Amino acid sequence: MATPYVLVELGTVGSTQQEARGRFRGEPLLVTARHQTGGRGRSGRTWVQAPRAVAATLCFEPGWPEARTGTIPLVAGLAARDASGDDVRLAWPNDLVRDGRKVGGILAEGDGGLVVVGLGLNLWWPDPMEGAGALLSADPGPEAADWIAEQWAAGLLERMAAGPDRWGRDEYLAVSSTVGHQVTWQPDGAGRAVGIAADGGLVVAIGDGEVVLRSGEVREVRTGD
Repeated sequence: MATPYVLVELGTVGSTQQEARGRFRGEPLLVTARHQTGGRGRSGRTWVQAPRAVAATLCFEPGWPEARTGTIPLVAGLAARDASGDDVRLAWPNDLVRDGRKVGGILAEGDGGLVVVGLGLNLWWPDPMEGAGALLSADPGPEAADWIAEQWAAGLLERMAAGPDRWGRDEYLAVSSTVGHQVTWQPDGAGRAVGIAADGGLVVAIGDGEVVLRSGEVREVRTGD
């Protein structure tokens, strides 16, 4: 079966997202790199890369209504879990978690009709920073990062092709480490996460009502018991 994207493999780059934006020519494009010097996380944070990690960006035109594109980070998280293992769980809106530690993250940005989705995933990290972890206890070599990135991109495009109502919402709920738990968020809020809205927002029960959190409007969503 033909690869559903154009693949560009690079060595050291500033950011795979920057490279993907500049190289996009209309077809889905996957850019991977051995190392990033300027990787970014959500809200402008710096992404610290493990010694062996996936650094990849998929650039494509989703063809979804704009009101539904907020689910794309969640779709990308499911595709990353498919490629990396069943013991990975998903923390809303964009983190991959294993054994209570963050092992990866998704950064999705829109630009007109174009979506640029980055994946950072720690494969091996013998001395991780606080709160971080990795999938493996030994270095799997560079080929593992290539394989996971390619599986992730193909899986994400396949889920996107299913449409905004069939991307895997029930699957996401089943593997969420956020839904069903108490959450707090900045600037000032607390409640119990109870679901995912049609636009990808986190539905939170507060008092006798509900609010929907959207990733561009809140910061520091933390899960309690």
